[in-house]
Amino acid sequence: MNEKKQCPVMCSCLYFTSNKLNRILNKMAEEEFIKTGLSPSHALTLMNINRHPGFSQKELSEIMNIKPSTTTRFIDKLEGRGMVERKIEGKLSYLYPTSKGAELQSEIDKCLKNLNKRYSEILGCEESVELTEAIDKAATKLEKNI
Repeated sequence: MNEKKQCPVMCSCLYFTSNKLNRILNKMAEEEFIKTGLSPSHALTLMNINRHPGFSQKELSEIMNIKPSTTTRFIDKLEGRGMVERKIEGKLSYLYPTSKGAELQSEIDKCLKNLNKRYSEILGCEESVELTEAIDKAATKLEKNI
């Protein structure tokens, strides 16, 4: 499809432009994180567990801004691969990395750094930081009003 025909409506709509950006960044992230054997979402879930051992699933959902059911699916996969273990106390489930999960952290850090470097080289470092901050600020404002 010709971009010029699409642009007047599509380029002026935050919904469509943010989805376009998300698809592009997701493709880049998948290419970088393939080295871990995990999807970007699973790798970032493991990263958070590695950095915050003992987090409850509820806390993990909150910091990742995802639904509890999504968190459960991510944890199930990581647990099945021997990277995370759950410890149940009452009604709460606490998450801990296994040695296998902890060992993968340096590779996750490299992938995240490479992803950041990749889009920063295209956008420019300053624009990359400004865009990230603007998107986070907009998301926070919009989230408070839905």
